[in-house]
Amino acid sequence: METSVVIVGIGETGDLAYQYFLKDSEYEVVGFAVEKDYLTLKTKYGLPVIDLAQIFNEYPPGQVKIFVAISYTKLNRIRERIFEKLLFMGYEFASYISSRAFVWDTAKIGRNCFILENNVIQHGVAIEDNVILWSGNHIGHQSIIRKSAYLSSHIVVSGFCEIGARSFLGVNSTIVDGVKIADECLVGAAACVTKHTIKQGIYTGNPAILRPGISSLRYFRVGSQDD
Repeated sequence: METSVVIVGIGETGDLAYQYFLKDSEYEVVGFAVEKDYLTLKTKYGLPVIDLAQIFNEYPPGQVKIFVAISYTKLNRIRERIFEKLLFMGYEFASYISSRAFVWDTAKIGRNCFILENNVIQHGVAIEDNVILWSGNHIGHQSIIRKSAYLSSHIVVSGFCEIGARSFLGVNSTIVDGVKIADECLVGAAACVTKHTIKQGIYTGNPAILRPGISSLRYFRVGSQDD
């Protein structure tokens, strides 16, 4: 029996979430929701789009699960804010895990996670709530991905690593064994991080070095909510 899910977000990530839930999950998408300032559609894929402020009346907790389909806007803080608001309201959340991902049976995956095809998640990995793993990543054994992090594609996270909350890792980046990425870091594309990082740092290059004078929060200060 399919479980009903409402997708929060009508942009690119919402589109992709709809397709993945439709074709590769036990969930049935029954509608979309978005904050009022971004309410530009009445329907999407033939389903209703509602003001998020009305979700409690239209789709009460217990009748549906929620999936917050918002990208890394403002360094993942928008997605996290909406997730925490709906959690406080009593909603349960769907996670999407591709049938073409490899997830070891000792790994733990939280709520509202989006794990696409060809991810390898090894023994003892812990993925907290609200994490996005785009396609083709390797998450090494006993590593931890903290809440609301966003890992793009073809990243190698080696064993015993920790990726901090709300951090963003660019395509083809590498995190060496045992390295801790602090909260709210930006790791650039193809960077190789060999040492622990500091909070809100931006790291680029091989080996990766800190870019002084600019924080990750400033770098991600703009963006559309529904990217």
